Amino acid sequence: MKLLEGKVALITGASRGIGKAIAIRYAQEGCNIAFSDVRRDENMELCEKELLALGVKAKGYASNAASFEDSEKLVETVANDFGGIDILVNNAGITRDNLLMRMQEKDWDLIMDVNLKSVFNLTHACQKIMLKQRSGSIINMSSVVGVSGNAGQSNYSASKAGIIGFTKSIAQELGSRNIRCNAVAPGFIITDMTAQLPEDVRKDWEKKIPLRRGGTPEEVAKVCVFLGSDLSSYVSGQVINVCGAMNC
Repeated sequence: MKLLEGKVALITGASRGIGKAIAIRYAQEGCNIAFSDVRRDENMELCEKELLALGVKAKGYASNAASFEDSEKLVETVANDFGGIDILVNNAGITRDNLLMRMQEKDWDLIMDVNLKSVFNLTHACQKIMLKQRSGSIINMSSVVGVSGNAGQSNYSASKAGIIGFTKSIAQELGSRNIRCNAVAPGFIITDMTAQLPEDVRKDWEKKIPLRRGGTPEEVAKVCVFLGSDLSSYVSGQVINVCGAMNC
């Protein structure tokens, strides 16, 4: 039996990278997929085709997760199109790395809007549906740097740490309605973004990881399957590091 058979998931920032890997793995487990990104482009259309080929209902939506209004409209549209939302994966995120002395206010504000405010926006909208259903799983994508910090990433680290505090609070608020909320904290994951780093920088990262390699988006997706399924029915308010023991 497929672990997510008949469920509906809404995944933000899922046209590529970790978000797409989660969408694909969810579809393989029988989940119907609604996913969003800022614009409808080739990546979104390709992802949509790949998901449909797996035999599930799937649709991509152009929506800005950092916008409260866009998020409300997205959730309302998805609920109408799919008949409900069982799993919310808040995956949308960006980086604007710099030392604090060189960081501009706009780079701080942008990171907070896209990485942290988006989690509030989508969770605020989805809770209405999940409260009526008296069930749901909310999965928020944090990072190991949200747990430990990282020089040159004070904005990104702060946004990801904020997600952890938000996750724990929502788990306590909504737990009585059978709604779970957890965070996933990936470490050094090989994506298009990290693949652009110089080879010596990647090797230096790998030396710091006890498993001696970077992780894959698919390995993050496996943890999200666990958190979205009934296998984690008594797991809420937790942060699961997916980092090869880099942060333990």
